[in-house]
Amino acid sequence: MKLSVRMLAVAAVLATAACAPQTSGNSSSDKDEKTGTLRVWLFQEVNNQPKEQVVDSVLAEFEKEHEGTEVTVEYIPVETRAQRIKAAFNDPSSAPDLIEYGNTDTAGYVKDGGLADVTEDFGAWDEAKDTDPTARQSVTVGGKVYGAPYFVGVRALYYRTDVFEELGLDVPRTQAELISTAKEIRAAKPELYGLAVGGAYTYGAMPFIWAHGGDLATGNGGSYAAAIDSAAARKGIEAYTSLFGDDNCPAAKCAAMTGNDTITAFAAGKAAMAIGGDFSHAAVEAGKVKGAYAVVPLPGLKAGSIAPAFAGGNNLGVLKSTTHRTLAVDLMKRLASKEAQGQLFEAMGFLPTFSDVRQQVAAKEAFVKPFVETLAADTKFVPASPAWAQIDAGAVLPTMFQEVVSGKKDVATASADAAKKMNDAFGSVG
Repeated sequence: MKLSVRMLAVAAVLATAACAPQTSGNSSSDKDEKTGTLRVWLFQEVNNQPKEQVVDSVLAEFEKEHEGTEVTVEYIPVETRAQRIKAAFNDPSSAPDLIEYGNTDTAGYVKDGGLADVTEDFGAWDEAKDTDPTARQSVTVGGKVYGAPYFVGVRALYYRTDVFEELGLDVPRTQAELISTAKEIRAAKPELYGLAVGGAYTYGAMPFIWAHGGDLATGNGGSYAAAIDSAAARKGIEAYTSLFGDDNCPAAKCAAMTGNDTITAFAAGKAAMAIGGDFSHAAVEAGKVKGAYAVVPLPGLKAGSIAPAFAGGNNLGVLKSTTHRTLAVDLMKRLASKEAQGQLFEAMGFLPTFSDVRQQVAAKEAFVKPFVETLAADTKFVPASPAWAQIDAGAVLPTMFQEVVSGKKDVATASADAAKKMNDAFGSVG
């Protein structure tokens, strides 16, 4: 069968998002067609071609084994996923059958009624038994499974070995040294960002907040209260936002930068350091700094410590509204299989969710070591609440950072306002 892979224009995505209706209850389809077109939405990466090659290989085999079936794939921007996917939940006729989604979105998408319960399918999958517990938890809500883990991701510190050698600098051992080193580099080389940071880069900022003892929220069991305005969290916010300025990363340019933007700057040779994930490896390798960089865990407050990192990663889920459930579940397993995850690691640097496969790749590739060390140190997660999708889509934390770096609000006011928005969101879901 002919394989059709279509790239979405950003403008089209934004137009769709702008008119997206509010999500309502989504009923499952009573159809389970064994032929026809299967629609898949996956995330667009900084350097997407290697990912496409892995996916295309899986799809070619899938179509070969399912005669009369065609798969179309759209690669959508991560930043606009919330509006696009919620609109799909509300309009089954135009929705995909299978989606890639961030592990922070699981609870919200389940509450919206958009994801199919695949507990039995996952349990019957031979490879599922080797999924690491954290990854398994990321697809589980209320004891039921709503997808298959696709990859795990944590962030660490990328730095330019050539720049550090030229300036006679040591690799930062603490966050204070990280900040001072970034500014020292900027002073010596004003054409570079010392450390590329982004006002819209929530998960690059969180290690600063967590390292200072702060947190996003407190609570459990679905009941949370914002903690972003605590004294400890404010210290972390102050540390991160101190990196926005002419002495490191000018606010006029960096306030709107996302995580992808910071990696793009580093890969292009415009920054001496960046906080990037294992999933950023392919983009950096394809850039101008290939052969002139290294990666270490992001330092904490004390020398030798590792800052807590966000336990990120993506999952694959079947939409409840699909009219091709059996085919969609089969494709989900194939895309998330050990073989495919191994290929994704080779192509993109994505860490596998299977413990045995991750051990194998770590033994083969040195670049994995700092990320595995970070995973073993102290990772954290966002509140396991459906409200998080609302908080994320509303850019509550990026707005807070941007208000501070622009000088519109001080840390105390901006964090208090962010906490109020978060509590409103937590309250809206019960």
